[in-house]
Amino acid sequence: MQIMDKQIRNFLLTGKIEGYSYLILLLVAMPLKYQFDLPQAVKIFGMVHGVLFVLFMLSIAALIGVKKLSFKKAFFAFLLSLVPFGTFYLERLIKK
Repeated sequence: MQIMDKQIRNFLLTGKIEGYSYLILLLVAMPLKYQFDLPQAVKIFGMVHGVLFVLFMLSIAALIGVKKLSFKKAFFAFLLSLVPFGTFYLERLIKK
């Protein structure tokens, strides 16, 4: 396996963490809100996920800026971030 650039490793790690936060929001916080009347769960996890999503978008922009990610791949990375489990496929996108 080839050694990955630090920026790309950070991009992949940010994407993975953002993906986990999305799943927690959808699979834990939302049921807590609607089934157990605990809207605080969505407020907390929603804010955490929002911050992580913004960091992920900034990491995409940074990789585009240093020409390590094409606009097409960046667009697909953005689309993957909108789909549950999507960011777990970022490494495949990078290797193409």
